[in-house]
Amino acid sequence: MKRSKTFAAVEGRERKGGEGGARANFHTPTVVILIFLLGFFIYEEERAVKFRARSFFSSSSSLPECGPDKNCLKLSLLVTPERTDNLAPLETPQPTEQEPQSRIAHHEEDVKTENRPPAVEECDIFNGEWVLDNLTRPLYEENECNLLSTQVTCLRNGRKDSLYQKWRWQPRDCSLPKFEAKLLLEKLRNKRLLYAGDSLNRNQWESMLCLVQSAVSPDRRSMKLSGSSLAIFHFTDYNATIEYYWAPFLVESNVDDPSNHSLLNRILMPESIVKHAQHWKGAHFLIFNTYTWWLNSKNTRVLRGSFDEGSMEYDEIERAAAYERVLRTWANWIDENVDPNQTAVFFNSMSPVHSRQEAAIVMSNDWNNPSGIKCYKETTPIMNVSAPLDVGTNRSMFVIAQSIASRMRVPVHFMNITTLSEYRKDAHTSLFSARRGKRLTQKEMANPAVYADCTHWCLPGLPDTWNELLYARIMSLR
Repeated sequence: MKRSKTFAAVEGRERKGGEGGARANFHTPTVVILIFLLGFFIYEEERAVKFRARSFFSSSSSLPECGPDKNCLKLSLLVTPERTDNLAPLETPQPTEQEPQSRIAHHEEDVKTENRPPAVEECDIFNGEWVLDNLTRPLYEENECNLLSTQVTCLRNGRKDSLYQKWRWQPRDCSLPKFEAKLLLEKLRNKRLLYAGDSLNRNQWESMLCLVQSAVSPDRRSMKLSGSSLAIFHFTDYNATIEYYWAPFLVESNVDDPSNHSLLNRILMPESIVKHAQHWKGAHFLIFNTYTWWLNSKNTRVLRGSFDEGSMEYDEIERAAAYERVLRTWANWIDENVDPNQTAVFFNSMSPVHSRQEAAIVMSNDWNNPSGIKCYKETTPIMNVSAPLDVGTNRSMFVIAQSIASRMRVPVHFMNITTLSEYRKDAHTSLFSARRGKRLTQKEMANPAVYADCTHWCLPGLPDTWNELLYARIMSLR
């Protein structure tokens, strides 16, 4: 066979090399193998580095979990701008087959949501300010809701100004959801929502009826009374009810008849609640309050024995002590009879009264109006106060209620409506109210120091805000 010249030349050189050639034949393959292995390791290391770099920028699964309480996204937002002067622009990594575009979009969305305001359920909705809003307030018109009692229809009763209807509560760190009547009724489908307490809870109940009644045609809703203390408003298509139960002290008292009771000689039984509470069983949303009826005296009359036995003997004890006994009775009943998986419980804090009396003369010094008479002729909220507001609300009773509610087995939503309501000296019914269903006479209206009602609120008005706050809490429940 004829061999190529090149091969023969190589073969000749190998023969001439003798022993030295043998050594050359031994080392040449070794060097080649070492060079090959070195190149292989360098190549693989370069691939590994590229893979790790690509994975860090493109794979969301390799990123640390990020959120509002994590540092990773904040760190990237803080560090990247500082380096842009020295580095070339960083190209947005393209998605690979294993990394769909949606993951990068989701990561970008996490960055965008970093500075979003907290959700309503995470926000202190009771800390904020009043904002004049001519566009969205009032939430309904007084003359469009025939469910209001004469006591609260201020315009119909002769009030000339209506600015009190135009104020919207704006929480400091979030915004309240828009009140959607149909969404609330859907939440209440096959359920009962019940207000229990004094006339301020009735004030709020009437507000709620007006807020939702427009969502249902008149022939698909109805009202009925069950006894003298329970009023039930039924929404046929939703099999839902919004109810009100009169119990000004929550426990038994001699003022439990809503239409026939004494305004002065009030006597109660602090440990007796079953008579009232039997009407609360089975409700899915319970809203309680008790405050205004405690204010007529510093001491409270506590019955010895029971009303059924005809007992009329009583002891007088300090008001705060009696209030605490009553709320402990209420809390024990809630803890023993309410299933928190079926029922949400709310407790309204004190609705303020803008009528503090000093030295037998009713003044308006609490809001720098020494010539005023209680809330009479007040047309704007208290604004621009430099010191904590004090209109005479009993803060010791507030602390008692908040403390008891916070220690119960069944969770209680403590609705702190007190401070935001204290600013609303303009929103009371004042002289544009009714006594025992009748509007004030001209003679009575000429004496605001005696007849101005600075306890109850015009509707539309402040209780609508209370219900917006309640709506926000209810709609956030799962």
